[in-house]
Amino acid sequence: MSQDKTRGGNGMVIAGASVGTVFEWYDFYLYGSLAGFITQHFFSGVNETTGYIFALLAFAAGFAVRPFGALVFGRLGDLWGRKNTFLVTMLLMGLSTFAVGLLPGYDQIGVAAPVALIVMRLIQGLALGGEYGGAATYVAEHAPPGKRGLYTSWIQTTATLGLFLSLVVILVVRTMLGEEVFKAWAWRIPFLVSALLLVASLWIRLRLNESPVFQKMVDEGTTSKKPLTEAFGQWSNLKLVLLALGGLTAGQAVVWYTGQFYALFFLEKMLKLDGALANTLVAIALILGVPFFVVFGWLSDKVGRKPIILLGCLLAALTYFPIFKAITAQANPALAAATATNPVTVIADPADCAFQFDPVGKKAFTSSCDVAKGALATAGVTYTNQAAPAGTLAVVKIGAVEVSGMDGTKLAKADFAAAKTAWTKALGADLAKAGYPAKADSALVHKPAVVGLLFLLMFYVTMVYGPIAAALVEMFPARIRYTSMSLPYHIGNGWFGGFLPTTAFAMVAATGNIYYGLWYPIVIAAVTVVVGVFFVKEMRGANIDA
Repeated sequence: MSQDKTRGGNGMVIAGASVGTVFEWYDFYLYGSLAGFITQHFFSGVNETTGYIFALLAFAAGFAVRPFGALVFGRLGDLWGRKNTFLVTMLLMGLSTFAVGLLPGYDQIGVAAPVALIVMRLIQGLALGGEYGGAATYVAEHAPPGKRGLYTSWIQTTATLGLFLSLVVILVVRTMLGEEVFKAWAWRIPFLVSALLLVASLWIRLRLNESPVFQKMVDEGTTSKKPLTEAFGQWSNLKLVLLALGGLTAGQAVVWYTGQFYALFFLEKMLKLDGALANTLVAIALILGVPFFVVFGWLSDKVGRKPIILLGCLLAALTYFPIFKAITAQANPALAAATATNPVTVIADPADCAFQFDPVGKKAFTSSCDVAKGALATAGVTYTNQAAPAGTLAVVKIGAVEVSGMDGTKLAKADFAAAKTAWTKALGADLAKAGYPAKADSALVHKPAVVGLLFLLMFYVTMVYGPIAAALVEMFPARIRYTSMSLPYHIGNGWFGGFLPTTAFAMVAATGNIYYGLWYPIVIAAVTVVVGVFFVKEMRGANIDA
């Protein structure tokens, strides 16, 4: 490895790359943290369930294009340098995030509002697709022998710190201005703050020099002229890309997003916790977990990357169901008690039940089954399904109490709306009598226990994520490293991970079981364990200069 000439030495390398990446993750994750407000302002023209799924889809759109950003900026990083490339990605990220804070809502410009929002998300996703690979490669190529896992683990802290920073800024603004003001317009402030972070992070990164490994290749004339062709057109390297995806990053991604994003969605959407409280509990767990990224990065220098990553995936797959059920019991004990003592069943003709996601957002779900399931989903009540004879009216069974459904198929639109409101109110009263709370009582939340369970999820995250950068850097040759490692990382985290909240929520909405969405990360994590154990080679300590 060539001698580092960056001002401040290796400490400056880690700090510069890490601080800039924190700000990029802050920008990217603001959207996820504010998904509920995004729904209200940009998707208010559709029904509530569809609007929330649309908001999650717009969130996922930023992840969908990350592999394409990896291709575009990965190629540039292998052609004209690590540093120059992640300066460009940072500028794109900062400007698009600032623009989200200025976009008019659906009530002002109609359908153009969500379209403009999604365009900004796509730009963010493209930029992030080029950012991570550059930062991880840059730091790894500065690291001294035997400390590559330790050095790159600081980059691994940045995603969590960026999420933590976004939660803190949101909490501060909410507390200072109040919920009503925040809901009306102040939710935009955290997006606008990104302009200040952009200026600071650009200043820091401009002080860095190019990676010594890349500079050495430039001096010797050995840089790749066609990094995309070399990375994906040759089976020897393409095979490594596929193994990195299936045996490392896919499982790492779903564990990461379950432990951080889905946990927050679960608290707010399924368990009906107050938003500020849910953000606070998650933020505490995140900050408690951050040091373990470095611990597991350091440990991977001693025992290897693969064992730690795959053990984290295995533990997650085995324990997610009991952990999330314990979170329910501690965060909303009234809901847990009611679910146990007075379980809810929807008894309906299967032909009467639709999958309640309308891409146009204008369809009315008027059958007795759809009205019942829609009301229960909105109330956050878990239910099971039981088939009834064809043509019969749906029945909602709450413990031993049976509530006849409401058939609105023959009602005029105005009459249906009034009848549905009255029926839903009556159902809510019956649910309340059975012990189902409309919202979680913040006073009854066992906050230390919830933080402890969230920290356990976070601990798994640190296991799979702490060593991943070093593992990926070591798998690929220097001349095409930026391109090669970026694609499997961003397919894993952009597609398998990024679509997790949307997919899991849709699975819950379709089945009525608030835990059913966990099958998505469990299955993918388990597949990664199998692929990783049998096909991925441990590369700890490999020469990365060549």
